[in-house]
Amino acid sequence: MKLLDDASDLLPTDRDAATLVGRLHDPDEDGPAVVAVRGDELVDLTDSAPTLTDLLEHRDPIGLARSAAPRRSWSLSQVLATTLDGGPGPKLLAPADLQVLKAAGVTFVKSMLERVIEERAAGDASRSAEIREQVEAAIGGTLTAVRPGSDEARAVKEVLVRDGLWSQYLEVGLGPDPEIFTKAPLLSAVGAGAEIGIAEGSDWNNPEPEVALAVRSDGRIVAATLGNDVNLRDVEGRSALLLPKAKDNNASASLGPFLRLFDDDFGLDEVRNLDVRLEVRGQDGFVLDGLSSMREISRDPEELAAAALGAHHQYPDGLILYTGTLFAPTADRGAPGKGFTHQVGDVVRISTPKLGALVNRVNRSEQCPRWTFGVRSLIANLTRRGLL
Repeated sequence: MKLLDDASDLLPTDRDAATLVGRLHDPDEDGPAVVAVRGDELVDLTDSAPTLTDLLEHRDPIGLARSAAPRRSWSLSQVLATTLDGGPGPKLLAPADLQVLKAAGVTFVKSMLERVIEERAAGDASRSAEIREQVEAAIGGTLTAVRPGSDEARAVKEVLVRDGLWSQYLEVGLGPDPEIFTKAPLLSAVGAGAEIGIAEGSDWNNPEPEVALAVRSDGRIVAATLGNDVNLRDVEGRSALLLPKAKDNNASASLGPFLRLFDDDFGLDEVRNLDVRLEVRGQDGFVLDGLSSMREISRDPEELAAAALGAHHQYPDGLILYTGTLFAPTADRGAPGKGFTHQVGDVVRISTPKLGALVNRVNRSEQCPRWTFGVRSLIANLTRRGLL
């Protein structure tokens, strides 16, 4: 099954108006290049910005992306095609390098309820349908319009505590403090066209399609991209203390294909109104196709960024922040009542017109290409190339 019929679908529909930057693996240098889309070319900005972090922290990222003298260039269409078909040549990487990879959880009511269901099912997918019906009947309709941290939210909490329905997931979904956690180590994210990983031993898991934000060290949000915060539902359902095991596995964080820098045509207001589409197509003929809206997020992106970075916590190289997902697929796949789970070979497509499409194929984390290019490798490579 092809990842995409047309490689140009990786790009935003208004690509000519977009300022797109990212990273590319350059086989000639055996390392990464910082690139920008200019017309039909990908231009190498590594002389001006050895890392993508350098570009984003620059006093004028837009000016640098649009006008810095290129080190070299590649055919955009050829790189996109190679990224998808896995052939020899330059390929896109995840558009993040020295930024810490953080994620916000429980930022949509529907996914918040699914976390409660996981918790009460203790990771047992066979109990999910029964518990979902109970939870939704008890509290589902009461939470949609409640603003987290408000007096109304505190009143809802009192009722739910009294009735024995309060949960740690409702605390971060409705309470004053959002859940912000470290999704994966820096440089470990995979990009468009790569395999994404589900750890062996998990038989209840799902994609988490999200909008991800690039946040500078000064707290300014400067770009957006698409992300897949792959989750093992059975592991997290056993205990929230197992969140690192559920979230941080080889190839379990996907980003891309490009960062779209904020400019006069695209900014936070556009992000707040994005509709994100999730498609999962399996080798067994299974199809999942759904649409979610950032308009339904319970905490504004600026609130999430401020919770991650500020006087209480600094990130000198900035961060990439997954903003949370509305999707918690519940359609049965296989045995009735067990809900959705991935199968090896699934093609996952996350898309929105303003950011393009992030496409990956599912494999077991243990079978995905091993992550070997870390910070020491990056420093050594850039030094050898005379860029540091």
